[in-house]
Amino acid sequence: MLGTVMYGKGDVRFEELPEPEILKPTDAIIRLAASCICGSDLWPYRGYGDDNGPKAMGHEYCGFVEAVGSEVKTVRPGQFVVGSFCLSDNTCPHCQFGFQSSCEQREFMTGAQSPLARVPLADGTLVALDHTPDEDLIPHLLAVSDVLGTGWYAADAARVQPGCTVAVVGDGAVGLMGVLAAKQMGAARIIAMSRHKSRQDLALEFGATDIVADRGDAGVAKIKELTRGVGADAVLECVGMEESMWQAINAARPGAMIGYVGVPHGVEFDGQKLFFGQKGLMGGPAPVRRFLPDLIGRVLRREIQPGKVFDQVLPLADVAEGYRAMDERRAIKTLLRV
Repeated sequence: MLGTVMYGKGDVRFEELPEPEILKPTDAIIRLAASCICGSDLWPYRGYGDDNGPKAMGHEYCGFVEAVGSEVKTVRPGQFVVGSFCLSDNTCPHCQFGFQSSCEQREFMTGAQSPLARVPLADGTLVALDHTPDEDLIPHLLAVSDVLGTGWYAADAARVQPGCTVAVVGDGAVGLMGVLAAKQMGAARIIAMSRHKSRQDLALEFGATDIVADRGDAGVAKIKELTRGVGADAVLECVGMEESMWQAINAARPGAMIGYVGVPHGVEFDGQKLFFGQKGLMGGPAPVRRFLPDLIGRVLRREIQPGKVFDQVLPLADVAEGYRAMDERRAIKTLLRV
């Protein structure tokens, strides 16, 4: 089959790969209904992190089960499934505590920017629908598998409550999903920090009440102005850089929580500032599996349309152009038609 491989900085190729096989009795093989490019895929594309040579790309997925290992009990061939980028058994103590992304058997999904993909720990990772979804719901279900689940976790970690004021730092796909999540959780005021018109418009559609285009200290000052000097009750950090992290922390009121889901790059914390600021931090890889049943249900009932975050649709063969478009900010998030 043909699939996506990253060779290094700026070097993504669509080339021949072996078809995935059942390697362990807990595996499943799925045929992708659609795939996409994640903002986190841009870190290695831009040269951040270790360059370990060719790597099969893709960790967001939904599709039909093709085959299962001998120990898989909860999904069967022919079913439509949605999974998480973090693979988990969903039975260990951390999974039972709601943190499947810290599963004792945790693996990270790879190879989903291809027609077929192997999903380890299938029973604990995949959620099967009881019917084949309508075609127009596929982008929304694909969004559930990572980008919506991660934005939802940011809001959950920040303890968004009905009636509260939320600030969202980052206008990428995850930040926009954080806006949607905060709206669904009942936030009364949602301040989206964005300086790009198309992203501002989508944030407003998803539920933002205010847009702040300033960054850094100026952005914090604007949030303080909007909240009468108090700061936000909950802040979602969806970037992962030093400036964005401190922007999030400084925009939060004392007693607030900051849910941070941007993979940190060059972020350092000042213990004195954290101690006297009296603000909490919760984040890390999103335990998407915890939220999957609820989010899938919301999509199937057509209560939410997270797939609107895909503003570019390309055939899988043009995946390299998708990476370029997202890197150059010509696209928020690229959906790949398999």
